Amino acid sequence: MKHFVLFLLMTFTAVVNAQGIVGKWETFDDKTKEKKALVDIYESNGLYYAKIIDKYVGDPNSRCEKCEGAKKDKPIIGLVIIEDLKKDDDEYNEGTILDPESGDVYSCYLKLVDDNKLKVRGFLGVSILGRTQYWIRKQ
Repeated sequence: MKHFVLFLLMTFTAVVNAQGIVGKWETFDDKTKEKKALVDIYESNGLYYAKIIDKYVGDPNSRCEKCEGAKKDKPIIGLVIIEDLKKDDDEYNEGTILDPESGDVYSCYLKLVDDNKLKVRGFLGVSILGRTQYWIRKQ
């Protein structure tokens, strides 16, 4: 019986790890630590993207007023904020992340801390000049 339970646990862990970063993630405010938004990370043609699918604070109909180019004045809900990430061993990097509050775009990388916690690092130039958030997988 112990071997069967161990087998089930290992199978479940393998299934969760296989999904990697793909899925729904809750973001949190850096200062207040309150839930801020729900983000959907998905894969398309070998690259990874993320879009905001729900907001927990503020006007749900708000728009990206400070964004530039094609994203200017687009609704926050549905806005793609992470683009062109490539899987590189246990990290996802070489992509960009958009801060919809400032309209600024940064280089970024993502790394699973564990099955339900994601490290999201946005930076300018070199990784040491940036900011890290931790997102929690939506169950």
